[in-house]
Amino acid sequence: MPEGAAFVAADVRTRAGAETLAAAAQEVLGGVDVLVHNTGGAQPYKDTSAIPDEEWQDALDWNYLASVRLDSLLVPGMRERRSGTILHVSSAAVLTPMGPFLHYTAAKAALENYSRGLALELAPFGIRVNTVSPGRTATPGGEATREQWARLNVAPGETNADDTPPLGREGQPDDIAHAVLYLVSDRASWLTGRNLIVDGGEFPMG
Repeated sequence: MPEGAAFVAADVRTRAGAETLAAAAQEVLGGVDVLVHNTGGAQPYKDTSAIPDEEWQDALDWNYLASVRLDSLLVPGMRERRSGTILHVSSAAVLTPMGPFLHYTAAKAALENYSRGLALELAPFGIRVNTVSPGRTATPGGEATREQWARLNVAPGETNADDTPPLGREGQPDDIAHAVLYLVSDRASWLTGRNLIVDGGEFPMG
C-alpha cells in the first residue's frame, strides 16, 4: 500500500458500509476535499428477462446508490467549507445498452443523471461534480466479465465485445486515471456537470 494511504473494509452497497467509510475518512483526513467513486459491476445474463429482481437491486446498490449514500454523508462538510470536487465513475457502455448488462447500464445511466443534478445543486457552494465513463479497459475485473459474457453464447452481432476500438487498443488503467486526475484538479476548475467519455472512440455519440 502506498505511504500515507489507508485501507478501510466496508460494503458500500449498504448504508452501514457507507457510514463506516465516511467516518474513517473524516477521522483519518479530517475532512474530504476530493471524492472519487470507483465502484461497480454486474453479472451478465443471456437477456434482460433472465435478470432476477435481486440482481437489479444489487446493480442499483452497487453502481448508483453507493455513490448517493456516500455523497450524502460527505457533501455537508464540503458545503461548510464551500469547496470540493466529486467524481463519479460511470461506463461508456451506457451509450449502447445491451440486454446482458441492462441492469448495470441502467444503474450507471441513473448515476449520470444524478451527477448532473447534484452538480447544479452544489455549484453555488463552489463544489464541482463530474463523471468519467471508461470504455473497455484492460483490468482483471474487465477480463473476467468478458469471459462470463462469452460463456453466454450471445449470437454474433449482438455485442461488440471482440471489436477493437478505433484507436487500435484497449484502454489501460492509466488512461482512466489521467482523466480522473484532470477532472478533480484545478485545471478543470470551470467544468462541472460533465461526463468525460474515455473509450478510444469505441462507442457512437448522439
